[in-house]
Amino acid sequence: MRGQMKFGLNIPTRLVFGSGELKNIASLPLPGKHALIVISGGGSMRRLGYLDTLLDGLRQAGVESTVFDQVQPNPTVDGVERGADCARESHCDFVVGLGGGSTIDTAKAIAVAVAMNAPIWNFVAGGTGGGQPIERALPVVAIPTTAGTGTEIDLWAVISNEATKEKIGFGAPALFPAIAIVDPDLMMSLPPRLTAYQGFDAFFHAAEGYISRAHTPISDLYALEAIRLLYKYLPVAVNDPNNRWARIKVAWASTLAGMVESTSCCTGQHALEHALSAHYPRLPHGAGLIALSQAYFKTFKNDAMKRYMKMAEKMTQQKAARPSDFLDALATMQRECGVADIRLSDWGVTPDDFEALVETATATSQAMLDLDPRFLNREELIQIYSQAYK
Repeated sequence: MRGQMKFGLNIPTRLVFGSGELKNIASLPLPGKHALIVISGGGSMRRLGYLDTLLDGLRQAGVESTVFDQVQPNPTVDGVERGADCARESHCDFVVGLGGGSTIDTAKAIAVAVAMNAPIWNFVAGGTGGGQPIERALPVVAIPTTAGTGTEIDLWAVISNEATKEKIGFGAPALFPAIAIVDPDLMMSLPPRLTAYQGFDAFFHAAEGYISRAHTPISDLYALEAIRLLYKYLPVAVNDPNNRWARIKVAWASTLAGMVESTSCCTGQHALEHALSAHYPRLPHGAGLIALSQAYFKTFKNDAMKRYMKMAEKMTQQKAARPSDFLDALATMQRECGVADIRLSDWGVTPDDFEALVETATATSQAMLDLDPRFLNREELIQIYSQAYK
């Protein structure tokens, strides 16, 4: 309501940002004595030496550790339950997530399942989830090796139930990590395509949070700076992967976008993409968002005109004349990052899927759809998939 301003700010995570900061983990007030270290099953954390650096730091701090290395690209209920069993058997009292957003989300989910002593799906709200309140979680230390999800500094996690083809975000204050170590050196080895996918995930966290009905004055500040930095530096990081300054700036922008997630919320674009990833687990989240982006944001260009123009001005550093300037800048950014050609059909999606995808999106993520600048009916949601299909 005009004339009122009500909002809150509570991000209790201790953020440590900077190149080389992982090596200093022993100097931090770690939240326990036995860590479950969660990493992906791909072997990159070992191959690149990141796991050894972490283990050395924990030993210096007098902390024991157990490694759980079975995380898949999309965190699953089964993977979380296996990790929770490992944590219980090893008597771990905190969890360290070392890797991308899937790894840290898995670490968060394990922390909930262990502390609440119940299956993780019980605590997922939406779809077939149990919707039980999350009252506590083991402390989490989040160490991202990609710049995209911002989960290291927000209260959300996303999990997939392969049996029911549902991918749902869930959250609670207990999911804020105790410590986030954002070390851009860990992101230098990220290949260009994945750098782009992750960077656009961060960009859309910021852009969706900016047009969301949940936006606040604080989230607006974070969002616009993240948008500015990513427009300027993500193409540099993609095309010159060894550019350390670009990696630092993209990492900071991703963290800012995570702070947007803590003070605003994603909207329908993420709801629609989660449905895609639930039905097609091989589809990278960032790629799905990119494929949807032009159709999704075009839908609201006349509903949030001033905000679209403000985003365009932050991106281009020029005065915007119309809301479509944002769509033009977004298209330019995608071309410069080499991802303008993404097609949903490349991942097996067909027009016959659209009805089922909308059904999944509305059944599992209606809360995000409700934060769109205006309500979209079923036909309009199908139209977004149809326009995004190539």
